[in-house]
Amino acid sequence: QVQLVESGGDLVQAGGSLRLSCAASGVIFRINAMNWYRQTPGKQRELVAGMSRGGDTKYADSVKGRFTISRDNAKNTVYLQMNSLKPEDTAVYYCNAPSGGTLYWGQGTQVTVSA
Repeated sequence: QVQLVESGGDLVQAGGSLRLSCAASGVIFRINAMNWYRQTPGKQRELVAGMSRGGDTKYADSVKGRFTISRDNAKNTVYLQMNSLKPEDTAVYYCNAPSGGTLYWGQGTQVTVSA
């Protein structure tokens, strides 16, 4: 079992920054990657950024150059630094982690960007 807890969501003005955190606990040694997704009402969750076990990263085209995924292995935490935020970044942000054949999700954290 893996537990994921996101934090850091907030209301911010366009152009501002936020840093989201996702803390993992449980059987974490089997985690292969950690990813950030986001979802707005009526739409499917979309991949925002991901980091493999080896440290390779990937980003959605819409956030490249603005968002950065990173991790702190000592804290079992992955971060999403979000800069130059836009109103279209407004969403619930979730982290997920595949581990042992199961895909785990956190509860989500709300990010709202005002114009």
